Amino acid sequence: MTQLTTIKEIVEKLKMAEEAEPWMEELAQDSRAGVKNALARWQRQYDKRKIILQEHMAKIAFDRSFAPFEGALVAGVDEAGRGPLAGPVVTAAVILPQEVPELVGLDDSKNISKTERQRLAEIIRNVAIAYSTHIQSARRIDELNIYAATRESMEQAVKTLETKPAFVIVDAMSLNVDCPTESVIKGDAQSLAVAAASIIAKTTRDAMMDDLHNDFPVYHFGKNAGYGTAEHVEALQEHGPCEHHRTSFEPVKSMIAEGRSGR
Repeated sequence: MTQLTTIKEIVEKLKMAEEAEPWMEELAQDSRAGVKNALARWQRQYDKRKIILQEHMAKIAFDRSFAPFEGALVAGVDEAGRGPLAGPVVTAAVILPQEVPELVGLDDSKNISKTERQRLAEIIRNVAIAYSTHIQSARRIDELNIYAATRESMEQAVKTLETKPAFVIVDAMSLNVDCPTESVIKGDAQSLAVAAASIIAKTTRDAMMDDLHNDFPVYHFGKNAGYGTAEHVEALQEHGPCEHHRTSFEPVKSMIAEGRSGR
């Protein structure tokens, strides 16, 4: 069969195959280099898809392991923006259905491109049983400190969920809410719900920083999202901090002490 089939036709047929099929055994005996390369490429892609699916199922199993009873709703909570010199901390809480094939490949937001994060955020909002976000301003961060402000914001995100969860998994934070919680280090890499919250928090904050860039273009918030890049620090030294900079963070704190400020 294969010797009478062009390489182009074989490539197209392989593109349609989701699982290994008997006719591929015959392909393996084909002496043409183009066929061998096409089959090897399909096998690599297949192996990668299997690993991604296994990771997806492991994240689901991790979330279910915290459910206090069969079918219990488990929320994931995460944040974006604890480290920047400017802008808010944004937290999100997400409750996912038990089966979410649409989210195969979902991972910690830091490991995903901006375009892919935006695509996944739209899917999460469509498939989630419930989700919420909370925005903690730079001023509130300065009032409390970054840890306390992030914790308060996460608690508010959980409290404003339209559907009450039976359990909450939090990325590296202990919360005081009206249901059991578990603080998990690198939770966004282990929990599908926490990874979903990470995506919602990150995309929400990025959109806000893009808006702040329009108002304060000298700081390049659209590129640095408020983080202390060399370009951002140079702009701070030239223009001083603006109202969205965190006065409790260095070098902003020292600049304020020296009487320097921007718009």
